[in-house]
Amino acid sequence: MPELPEVEVVKRSLERNIINLIIKKVKINDGNLRYKVDKIRLSKLKGKKITKIKRRSKFLIFEIGKTYKMLVHLGMTGKFFFTDNKDNKFKTSFYYFLNYKKDRKHDRVIFILNKKRKLIYNDVRKFGFIKIYSSSLLTKSKHLTHLGPEPLEKNWNYLYLKNYICGKKRSIKNILMDQRCVSGLGNIYVNEILFFSGIKPAREATKLKNFEIEKIIKFSKRILKNSIKLGGSTIKDFSSENGKKGLFQQKFKVYGRENQECSNVDCKLRIIRTVISNRATYLCKKCQI
Repeated sequence: MPELPEVEVVKRSLERNIINLIIKKVKINDGNLRYKVDKIRLSKLKGKKITKIKRRSKFLIFEIGKTYKMLVHLGMTGKFFFTDNKDNKFKTSFYYFLNYKKDRKHDRVIFILNKKRKLIYNDVRKFGFIKIYSSSLLTKSKHLTHLGPEPLEKNWNYLYLKNYICGKKRSIKNILMDQRCVSGLGNIYVNEILFFSGIKPAREATKLKNFEIEKIIKFSKRILKNSIKLGGSTIKDFSSENGKKGLFQQKFKVYGRENQECSNVDCKLRIIRTVISNRATYLCKKCQI
């Protein structure tokens, strides 16, 4: 599933390519996403300009005209393509590949834009969704009202996290995965953050020491910024037919590295895989306590 860095890269790519374009028509090939697409509300976007694209947690927010906002969640396999005036197809992120033959049957919603361009929402498993809101009502959406602070913002800090985990006996991994605590983190980056912080994912949150809380804050910001930077650096190559993976994926220290040697130079143990709340969890028994 795309996490905060991947969604941020999608947002930046869309900003570069579709801002100020006008929606001439919306074609729904399959509206049976996580929530059924509202054809009537979607049709109201016709003739409106895409004025801004923002990200909140793992959600994309399209500001369309002065009246509407479109909330998009990519789910497990959702992705955006866009085509230019010569019908050449381009990616908007590094976490998937282009496959011209297979992609077409999963194109769920197509936004036909002016200047002979298209924005295509493609979703194999259909766990993502597209919802249309009046601009004044978006902030009341159930998807946004309970989100915690963004990990790259100032209000995601030591004092906030210390207060949040007070009295909570859940594992620190589960706390960090909870979007009410911090919005945008997912399984991949939580594994990486806890490895750099030297903290075992199953540790009870209330037992964390102050310096460990500080490490979580520091490394969450550092890792996410680095991932966005490395992902963004591949934007110019998104049109590559076989795709180019985000460079940060090549720098994972624990995620997906089961049985591989720990990356810390003074450690010879191998990374182990366990399961916490039905999610794959990777750690080094020596480096994480």
